[in-house]
Amino acid sequence: MALTEEQQADIKAQSSQQLYTKRPISPGLEEMLYQAFPVLDHGFVRVVDYMGNDSAIVQAARVSYGTGTKKVSEDRGLIRYLMRHYHTTPFEMCEIKFHVKLPIFVARQWIRHRTASVNEYSARYSIMDREFYIPEPRVLAMQSKVNHQGRGEVLSADQSEAVLSLLRNDAQKCYDDYEKMLRNPEENGFGLARELARMNLTLNSYSQWYWKINLHNLFHFLQLRIDSHAQYEIRVYAEVMLKTVRAWVPLACEAFEDYRKGAVTFSSTMMNVIGKLLNGQSVDQADSGLSKREWTEMMQILDHYKS
Repeated sequence: MALTEEQQADIKAQSSQQLYTKRPISPGLEEMLYQAFPVLDHGFVRVVDYMGNDSAIVQAARVSYGTGTKKVSEDRGLIRYLMRHYHTTPFEMCEIKFHVKLPIFVARQWIRHRTASVNEYSARYSIMDREFYIPEPRVLAMQSKVNHQGRGEVLSADQSEAVLSLLRNDAQKCYDDYEKMLRNPEENGFGLARELARMNLTLNSYSQWYWKINLHNLFHFLQLRIDSHAQYEIRVYAEVMLKTVRAWVPLACEAFEDYRKGAVTFSSTMMNVIGKLLNGQSVDQADSGLSKREWTEMMQILDHYKS
């Protein structure tokens, strides 16, 4: 990960601030505030602001004024109850703002989560950096034969090197042409408007944005993007973000990891099948009322927890 001198100076200045506040803070997140945590080859995630903590969730649920004589165990129990029963509004009382540097193709997948406020670096006004995401060979894989949106067998060493060479050369060539289109005619260029020249950049070019979201919607984002079936390049961002959430709202994050991240969901039809299996009855897919895919997924989950 390469931070510019300007970014490094900005982070140093922000980190050195000692600001007085009467509002509740999160000591764990205060220690991480403004730090840039590396992701992929040139990307990063850093928290630049937040509002609320575990007590804000409890306060909203109880509509109370302060901590009083409550115990942490009582707060933990209430937060777990809220998470367990999908009482989501109190989690919306907490918000967090991230500064993220990420490849454009990851950003286009990420932006589908329409529950955040986003402001992205604009190539209409600024010139993009010569930085591209080049994957590690271990993540270069063929198209899966069973999953239309996933990866299958990893490429051989020779195949990986050939693909990496294509990615590097194409990105560099496109950026060279991008620069040429931007340069003035007297500099052997065309003076093309930045908003037009940017169309030549490859999707592995890096962009940056500020991304602000409330805790309820962040948990939904993390549940989807930390899943093992999520694309690797967005999953590694979600994993770093989860670490910041653990520091920010440890009680809420514990509940999330128990009831969402580490949990499974069965349909009512699946529960009928499981009930019969527990009673020693023999059930097969044909008379279960489940499709072949549903049956396979259910049995995979049950077999996993048998071992």
